[in-house]
Amino acid sequence: MTVADMNRLEQAARFSMGEFEDSEASAPPPPPVPHASLRLVVLGLAALIVAAVLFQLAY
Repeated sequence: MTVADMNRLEQAARFSMGEFEDSEASAPPPPPVPHASLRLVVLGLAALIVAAVLFQLAY
């Protein structure tokens, strides 16, 4: 494969990726992130589970 062939392949890849990125731009926006209070609840539950596991391992 010559350097010219490699350059053509690279240009074709860039062109096709450019089309792919354009189609992504028209995609619907992602769903909103959860509220901070929900994150705190999840973090608290995770801490509670870790504490329970550590308690079981200690005794």
